[in-house]
Amino acid sequence: MTEQVFQGRSLLAEKDFTRAELEYLVDFSAHLKDLKKRGIPHHYLEGKNIALLFEKTSTRTRSAFTTASIDLGAHPEYLGKNDIQLGKKESVEDTAKVLGSMFDGIEFRGFSQKVVEGLAEFSGVPVWNGLTDEWHPTQMIADFLTVKENLGRLEGVNLVYVGDGRNNMANSLLVTGAILGVNVRICTPKSLFTDQKIVDMAEGFAKESGAKLVISDDVAETVKGADVLYTDVWVSMGEEDKFAERIELLTPYQINMDMVKKTGNEDLIILHCLPAFHDAETEYGQDVKEKFGITAMEITDEVFRSKYGRQFEQAENRMHSIKAIMAATLGNLFIPRV
Repeated sequence: MTEQVFQGRSLLAEKDFTRAELEYLVDFSAHLKDLKKRGIPHHYLEGKNIALLFEKTSTRTRSAFTTASIDLGAHPEYLGKNDIQLGKKESVEDTAKVLGSMFDGIEFRGFSQKVVEGLAEFSGVPVWNGLTDEWHPTQMIADFLTVKENLGRLEGVNLVYVGDGRNNMANSLLVTGAILGVNVRICTPKSLFTDQKIVDMAEGFAKESGAKLVISDDVAETVKGADVLYTDVWVSMGEEDKFAERIELLTPYQINMDMVKKTGNEDLIILHCLPAFHDAETEYGQDVKEKFGITAMEITDEVFRSKYGRQFEQAENRMHSIKAIMAATLGNLFIPRV
């Protein structure tokens, strides 16, 4: 790859990047993490202004983009759902042109993939997808950085995602893993099987990388031999009316110690993109406990706090990976040929 491969590009979905490019972003994230830990300044975006657009609330994404921007020498400006009028009083095209004239880069976290694509089309500056209903590419770089840090490799790793197989995390893990040569298994009820278009896309990438992909509702068979167990919340933003349905459907797919034992791997690591419903120490948790009589959903507290959990390393890595994404696409860096 040449030094021009990232400059000015947007990160909208993982499918738009090659294996070498994604591997570079993972390794560059590790490099910037090392610089951060050693207190070495890396102001690659000195004087740049970054717009952070949030239709959906966020802890990790907002914190990661803010701290990453500041570490890189840039100024982040947060614009919440009450500050922007995307598609309401102002079109995406008009908003994109205005923001593109004032900011050097734009992050968007919201519902529609079409919105983030429109921002990229009309703003004239790099746009980074902080999450949409279809894809979560910035999360992927952090996730596979965490896997590589813990297991020393990506190719041939067996990653099993258990839970809702139709959400953005399942889409992104399946496609990104397929590009990187990671064996991804989606373990989910048949009614929540990943969209066939996404599966077909991932299979195309897998033919090139050698990755083995599985979509199955058989928990015992699918988690056997897993190097990584991954889960996410059962109910996404905007689906709060589906708690009863999802709890009944997904309880057999909860990561608990019985599932951990079924993997047969004591060196297993467990990932969760957070927030996690592992106890009842939140308002949501208390509400679910009162209504359904349970104190955990997608992962038990025992497993969450166990030696297998890497979710807080993973959360920190959001900052380092987002820093790498912004620096590579917006900074005047020399990207070596690999």
